[in-house]
Amino acid sequence: MKAGGSSRSAMAAAMAAGTIATAALTMASPAVAAEAARWAVSEFLDTLQNDGVERVVFSSDSKELLALDSDGSRHAVEILPSEVPELVRSLRAKDVPFAVQAAPSEDGNALAGLAVNLLFPLVLLSGLFILGRRGGGPMGGGGGGPMGGPMGMLQPRSKIEMEPKTGVTFDDVAGCDESKLELEEVVDFLSNPEKFTKVGAQSPRGVLLEGPPGTGKTLLARAVAGEAGVPFISTSGSEFVEMFVGVGASRIRTLFADAKKNSPCIIFIDEIDAIGRQRSGGGGFATNDEREQTLNQILTEMDGFSGNTGVIVIAATNRGDILDQALLRPGRFDRRVPVDLPDKAGRAEILKVHVRDKPLAADVDIDSIASRTIGFSGASLQNLMNEAAIVAARRGKDVITFDEIDYAIDRLTVGLQKTTTSPTQSKESRKKRQELVAFHEAGHAIMAALTPGYDAVAKVTIIPRSNGAGGFTLFTPSEDRMESGLYSLRYLKAQLAVALGGRVAEELAYGAEEVTTGASNDLQQVRNLARRMIAQWGFRATDNNSILDAPVAWEQSDGNQMIGGPQTASGSTEQQIDAEVRALVSEAYDICKATLKNNWKLMETLVAELMENETVEASALQRLVLEHTEDYVAAA
Repeated sequence: MKAGGSSRSAMAAAMAAGTIATAALTMASPAVAAEAARWAVSEFLDTLQNDGVERVVFSSDSKELLALDSDGSRHAVEILPSEVPELVRSLRAKDVPFAVQAAPSEDGNALAGLAVNLLFPLVLLSGLFILGRRGGGPMGGGGGGPMGGPMGMLQPRSKIEMEPKTGVTFDDVAGCDESKLELEEVVDFLSNPEKFTKVGAQSPRGVLLEGPPGTGKTLLARAVAGEAGVPFISTSGSEFVEMFVGVGASRIRTLFADAKKNSPCIIFIDEIDAIGRQRSGGGGFATNDEREQTLNQILTEMDGFSGNTGVIVIAATNRGDILDQALLRPGRFDRRVPVDLPDKAGRAEILKVHVRDKPLAADVDIDSIASRTIGFSGASLQNLMNEAAIVAARRGKDVITFDEIDYAIDRLTVGLQKTTTSPTQSKESRKKRQELVAFHEAGHAIMAALTPGYDAVAKVTIIPRSNGAGGFTLFTPSEDRMESGLYSLRYLKAQLAVALGGRVAEELAYGAEEVTTGASNDLQQVRNLARRMIAQWGFRATDNNSILDAPVAWEQSDGNQMIGGPQTASGSTEQQIDAEVRALVSEAYDICKATLKNNWKLMETLVAELMENETVEASALQRLVLEHTEDYVAAA
C-alpha cells in the first residue's frame, strides 16, 4: 500500500466537497481558466501516474477538467465525454479526490458567483465534518470516540505501515536458530493452512517475542511475513496512546479491520508493553482509561466475539514480566518465543551477515571477533562492523583489518582513546603516570594469567580513555560459565584476588605510603562480591561455628544489583557477616600479594613491555609467562 495513500482516501470526501467550491470560483471565470497552463490528456495521465495530481474538478458538460498539481498550479485539460469513465477509474486508483462542477444557472455568472459565495462556508464546514467523521482510524477507516466531528482534523495520525512483501527471509536472520524453529510453524500455518484445518488444528492467534534490545525481534517478525509471502502491517505500541480517551481503541479497530481485508497477513506491534501493561485492580487513581480501553480492544480483537481469522499478531517486548495476564492467556498470545543474546556460534553467524558488503582483510578471523564480543547483541555487532568500516575509511584503507575491528571493540566497550594531554604536564610526569598505570594493570593481568581456571586475558593496555580510565585489562570469560550463570567458590575467590591485583602491585612497587586512589572501583567490586558471597550465596570464609554455618540467604538480589528493603538479619548476624567478608578479602589479599612477590621478575618484564608498546596482546602475554615459568612459584 502506498505510504500516505490511506490518509488521502480518508480525506477524499471532505476534500471533494471543499474542491467544488474552490474550483467553482476558478472555472466560473473563463479568463482565469485561459490563463492557466493547459495540458494534453497524455500529460495529465503521466502526471497522475507519477502522483503529481492533488485533486480534479470536471466541468458540468464533461468536456474539460481542471487539475491541481503538487506545486499548487492549475491546469485545464480538454477531454471527450467518453473518456470520463476511464479517467474516473484512474483517479480512484490513485486515491485522488475529484468532483463535478455544478451547471450554471440561467441568471448567469453573477448569480452563480453569488451562490458560490453564500454556499462556500457551508460546504467548507460540511467538508470538515465529513473529515472528522471519517478520520478516526489510522488507515482511513471509520471513526468514533470523542474526537469525531470537526475537531477530528486535529487528531494526529498514527504511523502504521503495510508492506505487501518484506523481502526478508530466515536466511537474513542469524544467531537465533531456536527462535526461528519456533516461528517456522507459524510460517507453515500461513502458507499451508489446509494441512492443519483438515485435522482440526487452529493457527496461533499471537506470538510474543521477548528479549533484550537489539536481538533481532523486529527482523524475525519481518522474516516470518517474508517466508510466508503475506502482507506485513507494522506499528508501535506508543502509536495507540493519545491524550483523548477512545482514540487508541478506534485505531485498534481500524488496524484489525484493514488486516482482515488483507488476510492472511501479519500484524506486528513493537514495544507492546506501552499499552499492554498490567491493569490496575480498580479503585484509586492508578488507572489510565485510555491505555486500558486500548488494551481491552486488543483483547477483544484477538479473541473476542468476532475473532481474527487469518490474522496473526506478532508482538515484541523486552519487559514481558509486566504484561497483563489476559494478554498472555492461550487464544491471544499463544506462544512466547525468547530471543536471547547470541552465543559465540551465533555471533559468528551474525558477523558473517554484517560483513557481506564489507571488504575484510584475508587474515581477519570471524571466530576470534566472536570470542571478543561476549554479551553483544545483533545490533551491537552491526554497529561494531560499521565502526570498524568508518575507522578503515578514516585511515585511508581499502579493506578492514583486525586493527580497525580491535579499535572498534575497545571504543564500544571501554570508551574512546584519549589522545590529548595537559599542556602543563611535563614529559617526566607523564612517564611516571604511565609507569604507575602499567604496574596497576600488570598486577591484574599476571594475577589472572597465573590463576588456574580463571578467565583468559585478551589484552593489557595503558592507553587512557575518555571515561577517565588510565588503562584496562580485557578478559575473555568462559562461554559455558556465562551461559549457565553458575560460579564456583574457587572461581569467586580467584575473582577477588584478581581484582586486588592492581592495588597490591602499586603497594609492592612504590610502598604503602605511595598507593593511589586508582583502585577505588576495584575495592568497591571486591566489597560487593565478598558481601554477596556470604549474605546471598551462603559461602563461608572461616571454620568458626556461628549462625552462618547454615546456608541462609540474608539478602535479596536482582541480577547484580542489591535491593534495598526491610532488614532481614539481626545486629549480631550483621556483625558475623562483616567478619566473614573481612576474612574473605584478607585471604584474597594474602594470596595476591604472595603470587606477585614470587613472580616479580615477570611483573617488571610486562611493565617494560607496556611502557614501550602501550598495549600487550594475549599471545605476547602468554609468551612472557612461558619465558618466566621456571621462576614461577604458585601461592598456596
